[in-house]
Amino acid sequence: MKYIIASDIHGSAFWCEKLLQAFENENADRLLLLGDLLYHGPRNDFPDDYAPKKVFAMLNAIKNKITAIRGNCDSEVDQMVLEFPMLADYALIDDNGKTLFLTHGHVYNKDIQPLLKAGDILFNGHFHTPERTEMKNGAIYANCGSTALPKDCTPHSYIVYEKGELTWKNLQTGEEFQPYTV
Repeated sequence: MKYIIASDIHGSAFWCEKLLQAFENENADRLLLLGDLLYHGPRNDFPDDYAPKKVFAMLNAIKNKITAIRGNCDSEVDQMVLEFPMLADYALIDDNGKTLFLTHGHVYNKDIQPLLKAGDILFNGHFHTPERTEMKNGAIYANCGSTALPKDCTPHSYIVYEKGELTWKNLQTGEEFQPYTV
């Protein structure tokens, strides 16, 4: 399976549309959304083309291809308009014996780790900066960055995961880049 992993759309119809174009161009099987889908959050400025109604309509149109989890800005009210589940704090995907642990980052992250084994991957967003780090137990920490509100001069980004390989991509250009590594 080929996955696109993205986080922190924050209600931006502009960046949601770019993400869905990338999903289609990548010919991926599933879109894994790591939270903060509709609301911009009280600490963030409004993202480009802030239009949560447009965002949920775009996402609902491909609901059968989405796996989503809850971010710290997501709520039960958001679930009322989204036609796919998104209130779980995490989701697990088995990839040939390797666990892909999907979470937003405000509950589990590289500092507060879930139980993982060597080779497993902890995916999250929340911090809005793309990062790849090997954790003490041999698991990999992979932050996809932010779709709509990147921080620290990083690009609008997402991850492509296929056959055990992680590739960070710039959402504006489609070009690969190397994430921050500790």
